[in-house]
Amino acid sequence: MRCRIRQNTTMRTILVIDDNPAVVTALEVLFSLRDIRTLRAATPDEGLAAIERERVDLVVQDMNFHADTTSGEDGIALFRAIRERQPDLPVILLTAWTHLETAIELVKAGAADYLAKPWDDNKLLASVENLLELGESTREVSKLRGERRANRNALQRKFDLRGIVFASSAMERLVELACQVARADAPVLITGPNGAGKERIAEIVHYNSAVKDGPFVQVNCGALPTDLIEAELFGAEAGAYTGANKAREGRFEAADGGTLLLDEIANLPPTGQMKLLRVLETGQFERLGSSKTRQVKVRVLSATNADLVQMIHQGRFREDLFYRLNVIELNLPPLMTRPDDIVPLAEAFLPDGVSLGDEARSALQSHSWPGNVRELKNSIQRASLLCRDGVIQPGDLGLVARAPAVRTTGDAEPDRAAIETALARARGVISQAAAELGLSRQALYRRMEKLSISNT
Repeated sequence: MRCRIRQNTTMRTILVIDDNPAVVTALEVLFSLRDIRTLRAATPDEGLAAIERERVDLVVQDMNFHADTTSGEDGIALFRAIRERQPDLPVILLTAWTHLETAIELVKAGAADYLAKPWDDNKLLASVENLLELGESTREVSKLRGERRANRNALQRKFDLRGIVFASSAMERLVELACQVARADAPVLITGPNGAGKERIAEIVHYNSAVKDGPFVQVNCGALPTDLIEAELFGAEAGAYTGANKAREGRFEAADGGTLLLDEIANLPPTGQMKLLRVLETGQFERLGSSKTRQVKVRVLSATNADLVQMIHQGRFREDLFYRLNVIELNLPPLMTRPDDIVPLAEAFLPDGVSLGDEARSALQSHSWPGNVRELKNSIQRASLLCRDGVIQPGDLGLVARAPAVRTTGDAEPDRAAIETALARARGVISQAAAELGLSRQALYRRMEKLSISNT
């Protein structure tokens, strides 16, 4: 039975797979200067066994393992085997013989970086540190996403979330708060920009409340003529206004025993505000054109994208009504401040048989979404109709592209000076230079090859 020494889980570990002991020893000494633990493997099989045996944060691998071979076939096979076992494990390719074209192909396949022997210690250390930090950040993000996913699942088991889609911590807190206050018999004010999903939050409050079996009635105060809002809310008797040929009940009567959502509450005129305040305080009101007092029991929710406090200072909204409506406030943040929600929402809007391409996902994440979830839904619906072969590409989305961040040539790609400057600032580390130029590593390698730029 083999005895396995327990390693320090806080120490970063690099696996070096190379058949030259002198190379491995040199790298081991170099990495020890940065408190990095080094594992040795002389063959691809030993390297794969090490990956299976213990945690490895990064791999530095040779591309040739036979003295009479310079094709890089052994290294290609090893790289692919590592990717099959651990797709997220960063791999740095290190060789003196393999052609640049081979390295470019492996970078396209997911290799983290490529350095030629003899290597520059500073370049190698910079690349290693960058990749280790990125790996730590990736693991932390994965951990947080896992915790959020567990919390979402717990919320979905306990509450009726009405199919709402979210992945951000901001939305998780908001949804959890909405479920928490749902049982309280108190008015709720839902604030946030247009198109962000305030109506869905209101549904969550209603369907987890004590009156969830009662009616859920919505009225958009901003979509009605000012002279008809009162009749819409409180009802009207026949002849109360031009065209009122018969008596009609208002939304408060329709919502009796349930919930009434007053959307765009800032558009309620002064007389309507006064009547609403009375209903909130006593549950009583009169229909337009009637002196008969009616009694209802309604849970009132209101929503607005307006600054009600500013409207109070301007004399356009009653302060006493504001405090009655704002017993509990749920603030819905704009979509641009919760990027983790963008792709999950987009995928939820996709029709069957349509998917998002990788570049389309990036385009969605880069857009500022001034129209919030409503704009995103419309973009996905449009793209689903325009895309080819059922895969949405950036051009299908109809989004305004961002201006390039670096000086470019006529073909909208970084020129020689921009690339050489970025490489110098990054001390030759391709991943850092690519990030500065706004390119992927693969795109930077292709551009360097086209311009005959060496990274030495």
